[in-house]
This record gives sequence, structure tokens and C-alpha cells, in this order.
Amino acid sequence: MSYRIARRARVVSVGLAAGVLAPLAVAVTAVPASAAAPAGRTGTMPTALAAAAAPQVTCTSGKAGLAAKLQKDITTALKDRKGTIAVGLYDRGTKTTCSLRSTSAFDSASVVKATVLATLLWDNKKQNRYLTQREIDLTTAMITKSDNNATTTLWRQLGVTKVKNFLKAAGMTKTVPGSGGYWGLTQINVQDEQKLLALFTAKNSVLSDNSRAYILKLMNKVVSSQRWGTPAGAPSSVKVHVKNGWLSRATHGWRVHSIGAFQGGGHDYYMSVLTHGNSSMNYGVATIQAVAKAIHKDLTPTTVATQRYAPTTAPKEAIPPLPKP
Repeated sequence: MSYRIARRARVVSVGLAAGVLAPLAVAVTAVPASAAAPAGRTGTMPTALAAAAAPQVTCTSGKAGLAAKLQKDITTALKDRKGTIAVGLYDRGTKTTCSLRSTSAFDSASVVKATVLATLLWDNKKQNRYLTQREIDLTTAMITKSDNNATTTLWRQLGVTKVKNFLKAAGMTKTVPGSGGYWGLTQINVQDEQKLLALFTAKNSVLSDNSRAYILKLMNKVVSSQRWGTPAGAPSSVKVHVKNGWLSRATHGWRVHSIGAFQGGGHDYYMSVLTHGNSSMNYGVATIQAVAKAIHKDLTPTTVATQRYAPTTAPKEAIPPLPKP
């Protein structure tokens, strides 16, 4: 399902879509093999200089050897992958972080739906009220099925001011809500998406425990055809929570994103992988899943991977351009 943005842009729903480091933490950096020369300079910069100028995968960990392994394996997963790729990882148990292009901005597509849900629950907490049955129905459709109409209804109900106020409360200072009702054009980055996942997965003053439980419940019940991306390679011992999104526009090709939280079996970690410049939606998914599989393998090396889900690029339904609110 999709809606059009301006004349040449299209948002496609996923209709299928920093913690304190331990004293012994080590830092490792490397240049992804997929790094390209700056825009407009392709082929003009010597390979060594292009590599030196490219963003690097950086990992830190309180567990000996883990940062180096993750950095190496994520870099390998990115080898020869085209497009712009941003990665964020945090594992509470080992105080491990990994980062690549954490402040690069991307059009959100349907990943912003997790922020819409959080804004609604944050606002309800301020008003000391529960979700209505209507809101339960809308939020369930928005997250588990990535329903665009439900999202538009909630976006209008909240208004951009409330969304901005939630972002401020959450410390998501670089996330910019889409204007003109186009929530799919909200600007996001890995750093802020990681802050959002942190709020979902640990006690905090922004979201109540009940709100966090509700968010994770819905993210765990995403329909099987949408459980691609960060869950790829997830061990059977963890509970999977995911929200994906994709968007195709005239510039930067396909944006394909996945955020996920994984808890249980002695593990508690979350990751965000944002991409654009993909030739197709499936190409972006393959890139995300290569990164996810490397991360899951390194954090949970003795567990068996769960089934991986494959998406389809065929939208089920097109809806007209959103009217101005």
C-alpha cells in the first residue's frame, strides 16, 4: 500500500512495512568495503583516499574481543553492498555498541509509526487516561499490519506539535516530523532510533511500564510477511520485536529500514539499520539482513537461528495523495 508524495515521490507502507561503557571497553574501527566516493566525485578519488574519507564501523564493548569481532563481521556483511547504510547496536549485557553513520538523515517511511505510537502513549500518560477501543484498534493496525490509514488518523489526532514535544522529551533532537501531513517523510537517524528503542526496552520517565509493554507487545505481533530485516538470524531464545519500513522516491532510490529489539534467554539488545540508494526493496532487505545475521551470531553464538522472512515488492493497495490537514 502506498501514498504519493508531491509529483515524483512515493511512500510505500510496509504493508507487508548509549549507554555507559565498562572500564575495559575497547574501540575498533574499519572502513566498510561498500564505501563509495563522495557524491559527484565517483571515479575521481584514488581508492585509498576514498576509503580513508568514508564513514567507519565503530564498536566498543566491555567483553574482551567482542568489539573487534562485531566490527569485522559487520564490515564483511557490508562488503560490496551498494547504497548508503547506517547501523546502530546496543547490548545491555556486555555494554556493547556499534555505530555507522549514526547521524545521517533518512526519510522514515513506516518506521516512524513506532514514534507515532510512543507519542500517543506519552500524551495519554500526561492526560492520565487509557487508550480508547478506537485507539487500540488503530494502533494495532498501524504496528502489526503497518496500516497507512490508521497512521494518518493518529497523526492528525496528535498533531505535529505533540509529536515534536514527545521527541524533545525523548531526547530525539535530530528527528524532524514530516510536514503537510506526510509522516513518511519524517527525517530520522540511527542515533535517535536507538534512543527510541532504549525507551521501549528499559524503565524510564518518558513512557510508563504499561506503555512500554504495549509497544513491545504490538512489535512482537507484526504479521509474518513483515518480520524481515533485523530479526534475520535472531536466536530462538529471544523474543523478537520489529518495525520495518520502505519508501521509493525519484532521488536515492529505495529507502529500506528495520528497527528491532531482542530480549530473553539472558539477552537484551536492540539495533537499527537504515538504508537508501537501493535499486529495489529486496536489495535493501538483503543488506539489512546480512548485518542483522552477523550481529545475532556474534552476540548469541551458540543459539539456533529462527526462520527468516522474505518480503514482496508488490504493494497490495494504492491510496490517493494525503490531503493537507
